[in-house]
Amino acid sequence: MFLCLPDYAAKESMTLLENDKTIVIDASTAHRTVDGWDYGLPELSAAHRKAIEKSKRISNPGCFPTGFNLLMHPLVHGGIVPKDCLVTCNSVTGYSGGGRSLIEKYEDPANKEHLVSPNLYALTLSHKHLPEMQKHSGLNNKPLFSPAVCGYHRGMTVSVPLFAKSLAKKTDADEIRDLLAQYYTGQRFVKVMPKGYEDREDAAYYYRGINPVACNNTNDVELFAFGNDEQILLVARFDNLGKGASGAAVQNMNIVLGFDEAAGL
Repeated sequence: MFLCLPDYAAKESMTLLENDKTIVIDASTAHRTVDGWDYGLPELSAAHRKAIEKSKRISNPGCFPTGFNLLMHPLVHGGIVPKDCLVTCNSVTGYSGGGRSLIEKYEDPANKEHLVSPNLYALTLSHKHLPEMQKHSGLNNKPLFSPAVCGYHRGMTVSVPLFAKSLAKKTDADEIRDLLAQYYTGQRFVKVMPKGYEDREDAAYYYRGINPVACNNTNDVELFAFGNDEQILLVARFDNLGKGASGAAVQNMNIVLGFDEAAGL
């Protein structure tokens, strides 16, 4: 059973389940930090994947936390980023992530101004994804999270800037890229992008950079590491409706039912 409901309705639905055989994959925020539910991001570790394989209760990750945790979990648990490090995270996403009401606003011809610039939101710094980002990254503190919704339908980037002097070990972007590449070796949907990507010209926009829509209609996540001796920028790029939502749910279904992990994806 897939739950694609508001948090309160997802919790209420679980009270109606009267057997212990039904496998539930919940796409809401309701159970992502709750004991007894397995976090549906199998790439985070072998233990995560094994838990999903045997699970009856799978919490599908949020879109922003998917990028953040794939970047930070290996570094925190690998002793590169201290657990008590104060971390910031910035993200841009297509308006489809805001649900029906936001989609209607952005696609209303009378609201053309919304299609011009990114709109920062969650300005109280209390976004509902913060507990999930903290718990599954392994950090002791919630990150300072600043998301923005943009005037395109789908696609996102999640960025984490780090000061080299705040790391537990002297590490540069190249070493972090190599560490991530080694950590995610064999994962079908997580791809660590090679050095030099910052010098490539984006054919669609005619400038050197990262196009947030380049992974659309896939279940892929592309991870990047840029920087110098003093500063490092980590970036995850993926489809907020793919690996950030329904793609991940289908992947989790495949794993728990013993199908090919990429079936239908």
